[in-house]
Order: sequence, then C-alpha cells, then structure tokens
Amino acid sequence: MNTVLLAVIADGEPHNRGPDFGKASPLGLLVVVLLLIATLLLLRSMNRQLKKVPKTFDPEHPEPDQAADEGTDAVGPSDGHEPPPAQANGSTPPGSRDEPG
Repeated sequence: MNTVLLAVIADGEPHNRGPDFGKASPLGLLVVVLLLIATLLLLRSMNRQLKKVPKTFDPEHPEPDQAADEGTDAVGPSDGHEPPPAQANGSTPPGSRDEPG
C-alpha cells in the first residue's frame, strides 16, 4: 500500500496542464455579478429602513417622564427600614441587601 501511494505522489508532472488551466470560468463571473447585485439591493433596503429612524430618541413632551422621575427622588426610604451604609466609593457593601432565594 505504501509503495503504491509513494508511486502516485512521486509520479512527477502535474496532469492539469493546458492552455485553459488556471483561468476563470464564466460561472465565476456570474457569481461575482450576483453577489454585487445582492449587495446593492441590501444597501438600498438598509437606506430605506434608516430613513424611518427618528433623528433623536428624546421624547417630544418630556413632562410625564419628569413627573415620574420627581417621584423617585425621595430623601428617605418609604418602607421604614434604614438604608445600608454606603462605602467611600458610593456603593453598598456586599451582602447588605441580599435576599435569600
């Protein structure tokens, strides 16, 4: 088995020699053109979708949002419990507000 394999490998010259060896076929050109058309259609569709996106995501009438935000600026806790002490960097110590489960 090894001698047959070695004979095939060491046969010498490649069998693919000729005037058309290594040249591209018309099928390759067709694939490239189809990919180019698909890319152009994708870009066109993406531009249509991006025109639908608003210029800014800020609400036009922020009054309801501000009213909700003002309710969250409470000085003390509403449940009667004392908040955990804050560390120097402003975060709470680990495990201070952990709930089981």
